[in-house]
Amino acid sequence: MDDFLTTENIIIALGSVGAFLTIVAFGLPMLGGDNLQSRLKVVAARREELGQAQRQKYATQASSLRQQTGRSYVTFLVEKLKLVNPAESEGVRNMLARAGMRNQAHLYTYSFFRFVAPIIFGLFTAIYLFLLAKVELDVSMKLVYSFAAAVIGFFLPQILIKNKIANRQKSIQKVFPDALDLMVICIEAGLSMEASFGRVAEELQEQGPELSEELGLTTAELAFLPDRRQALMNFSDRTGLPSVKSLVTALAQAEKYGTPISVSLKVLSQESRDERMSKAEQKAGALPAQLTVPMIAFFLPVLFVVLIGPAIIKTMNTLE
Repeated sequence: MDDFLTTENIIIALGSVGAFLTIVAFGLPMLGGDNLQSRLKVVAARREELGQAQRQKYATQASSLRQQTGRSYVTFLVEKLKLVNPAESEGVRNMLARAGMRNQAHLYTYSFFRFVAPIIFGLFTAIYLFLLAKVELDVSMKLVYSFAAAVIGFFLPQILIKNKIANRQKSIQKVFPDALDLMVICIEAGLSMEASFGRVAEELQEQGPELSEELGLTTAELAFLPDRRQALMNFSDRTGLPSVKSLVTALAQAEKYGTPISVSLKVLSQESRDERMSKAEQKAGALPAQLTVPMIAFFLPVLFVVLIGPAIIKTMNTLE
């Protein structure tokens, strides 16, 4: 063991780890998929779905889309056990849509894991405590831990979805002022609302893919839905951001009363930038308080060692 822990072996091991991390850092971007194509497919699918919904109004026979074959086991189990409540499914759909999950399969998958996760967590915890782990606990405490694990499994899918929603909203809010500026330019150039949304969606494909996808879906809904206000409200519901709601309100009022849209968009853009700067200032103001504990825990002991260490060593040498 002592022969292995030599300086040369440690340097070789650290060099190997560094080389591996370097290869991973250069290789991961090359292995990543093309998210642009998937986003375009989502927009195209939404456009086709809206078009099909409009054609169904004038159809004389039942739609063939309801005759689904080859359903997955998850869909079959969810429908068999009636895990999807029609009264609550709309709220769950909106929540999943804010996380970027709009397909029917996402609803069934979410409901499936809400049902299965507590069973798996509770069962595995019970197996570990009763059979595998050699711990001295009462049977009642083991049951309490198993029940707690089941509760964690029940809330875990919802927590993950809310975390995904928060990250997505943060990404949208980051590029939202730039989108408003581009929209002002498009509208002042004479483009319509649908054309402006489509143009801004194309420009933000790399900088803000989440907002670009939402604008693309809104463009598709504006083209197919008979009520343009409903398309704008869907845009607000899918994002769940106050700034987007303000934009939707301004656009709806401008379309209803015939007021100029560019003035409202400029005001909203400036408000969004001011809000973003205010949040940055709040984080900067809270930084000293957040650094207090790390400074006490890490900086002060090192400082004491540097200042008092030589005196202690000198005193010990003198006493010897």
